[in-house]
Amino acid sequence: MAAAAECDVVMAATEPELLDDEEAKREAESFKEQGNAYYAKKDYNEAYNYYTKAIDMCPKNASYYGNRAATLMMLGKFREALGDAQQSVRLDDSFVRGHLREGKCHLSLGNAMAACRSFQRALELDHKNAQAHQEFKNANAVIEYEKIAETDFEKRDFRKVVFCMDRALEFAPACHRFKILKAECLAMLGRYPEAQSVASDILRMDSTNADALYVRGLCLYYEDCIEKAVQFFVQALRMAPDHEKACIACRNAKALKAKKEDGNKAFKEGNYKLAYELYTEALGIDPNNIKTNAKLYCNRGTVNSKLRKLDDAIEDCTSAVKLDATYIKAYLRRAQCYMDTEQYEEAVRDYEKVYQTEKTKEHKQLLKNAQLELKKSKRKDYYKILGVDKNASEDEIKKAYRKRALMHHPDRHSGASAEVQKEEEKKFKEVGEAFTILSDPKKKTRYDSGQDLDEEGMNMGDFDANNIFKAFFGGPGGFSFEASGPGNFFFQFG
Repeated sequence: MAAAAECDVVMAATEPELLDDEEAKREAESFKEQGNAYYAKKDYNEAYNYYTKAIDMCPKNASYYGNRAATLMMLGKFREALGDAQQSVRLDDSFVRGHLREGKCHLSLGNAMAACRSFQRALELDHKNAQAHQEFKNANAVIEYEKIAETDFEKRDFRKVVFCMDRALEFAPACHRFKILKAECLAMLGRYPEAQSVASDILRMDSTNADALYVRGLCLYYEDCIEKAVQFFVQALRMAPDHEKACIACRNAKALKAKKEDGNKAFKEGNYKLAYELYTEALGIDPNNIKTNAKLYCNRGTVNSKLRKLDDAIEDCTSAVKLDATYIKAYLRRAQCYMDTEQYEEAVRDYEKVYQTEKTKEHKQLLKNAQLELKKSKRKDYYKILGVDKNASEDEIKKAYRKRALMHHPDRHSGASAEVQKEEEKKFKEVGEAFTILSDPKKKTRYDSGQDLDEEGMNMGDFDANNIFKAFFGGPGGFSFEASGPGNFFFQFG
């Protein structure tokens, strides 16, 4: 009797429990149906809540986890969805949709190899499943894009890497690794706003993501905001002390900043040789930092101009604008060097570029000055013809005319060939023309200012070089050449 009573007691205790399980299953099914209704309405948050209630009531039902995984996928929460999908196939390995969802989550997160395994399992269970076949192809495509991108990154073909990552992200939209690689390549291509946007999106979801912090720093570094860049690199290294790229970038940023500042200090102190050496060393630190290197080339060009190495200065400024076509300071520096070396057409071209970009009064005047010098350079250079400086005095101009006029006088070359006589006669006329202009204050002023000399009756075709010569040396019959031996002459004055 005692035993029977004990058994009854046991039976009495278990019967209500069995009834509770059945009730729980019915309630769980009710929650699942409500979840399905919300899912159909695309109210995924409410669907999630009801699927969760169903799981709480019946935690060993694979389909509930599968449904909640599908809901989380629609919410873009692929990592959480992956956990539910994996639980669903642990509970029921023959659950095809569970394997498909697991594979889709793996693929969305960028784990294409794991995705392939899930889709293969789905195909083992249902070899005609069209979705499994398509997703398997997609996963293999992502694997191929990854391989191509890895090779092209080593080749520094960053545009192709971006292309591959864009294609891969179509199938793996939640893969931070692909996004980071794309952002890094965008930064290398100088597309900083796009790179910043990608990194910022990741940091909004995960503020401790070392890779995203590194990319943010890289963008700042390449935009020549070196101090801020260092802060991001340091922060990335706090999150991941072994982050090799952040470590190298941080070291380069600090070295560039120090060398550039030392070069600037040496320049201000007038130690141009040291400044040149420091800027050259800075240029060797990181060839990828285009904006900073453009400034370094321009700075070194300024040093070369101070050292009067104008061709080297022009070359440095050219290197600067090749790196940064918008760098106005480099164009201005090169234009001034062109002016100093009398390469006026090149100077005009640079000043035009500057004025088109920044229409200031100062730039307009610089362009005007260059255009004037270009115009003047296309006329005869009377100073050069007489062999005097542009600041020559009246006496220096007279002495120069005396020397050149006697040197090229036709009588002195009467025994020469016809060709030589013609050339010397031409030079004699040019010397007279030059003297006519430079010895007359009014004409000289107009000539120096670039004005046309033919205006106000100054027609240079009207003068006679012989008359100028006679007037200078004392009137008609006042001068003649006499031979004193072969090829030698002496001057006789009347």
